[in-house]
Amino acid sequence: MNKNKIVYAAFFALAFVASLSSCDNKRSTGLEYARNMYDPLAPDYDKPNKNFANGMTAQTPPPNTEPIGFVRYEYANTKEGYEAAGRELVNPLEANDKNLLSGKKYYTVFCGPCHGEEGDGKGHLVKIEKYSGVPSYHGDAASSRGGLMKDLPAGKIYHTIMYGLNNMGSHASQLTPEERWRVVMWVQRLQQK
Repeated sequence: MNKNKIVYAAFFALAFVASLSSCDNKRSTGLEYARNMYDPLAPDYDKPNKNFANGMTAQTPPPNTEPIGFVRYEYANTKEGYEAAGRELVNPLEANDKNLLSGKKYYTVFCGPCHGEEGDGKGHLVKIEKYSGVPSYHGDAASSRGGLMKDLPAGKIYHTIMYGLNNMGSHASQLTPEERWRVVMWVQRLQQK
């Protein structure tokens, strides 16, 4: 028998045995690669835990504690909270080119699609008639809460970014407090046009 035929026959026999052995256990998913990538290391908060007196994994935080990076916002989402924010809140950031350009960047991403690049209320979504009635930051455009848009103080703008108003949703989850103040800075620049 030819040497090559013996090698081919042995290879096919080995492949046949390997394929039959892989079909033995229907429940097996085969080899596991990087098991720790899909088995969570953190505790399951919905399951009981004998390490705590109440037997629960999810524990209530101690009183008067706040998460790291959390900034408390004391103004309610009401007309009174809006007015109070307008009177009391002042932009804590320094008015410099770095903050202003950063505010422009965030404004372009989050506000520009509706309010427009120039703050004229003619953004992309308004042009394709997805939304209507988006106010302009300059001119004689009136705010739905009273007063002219060009006269809104920093606190009222911040409050609106925080909670949203009318068709505008809240941007509190997309922008940090510092980023919101930078957007306020850019909006105030647009108000001057």
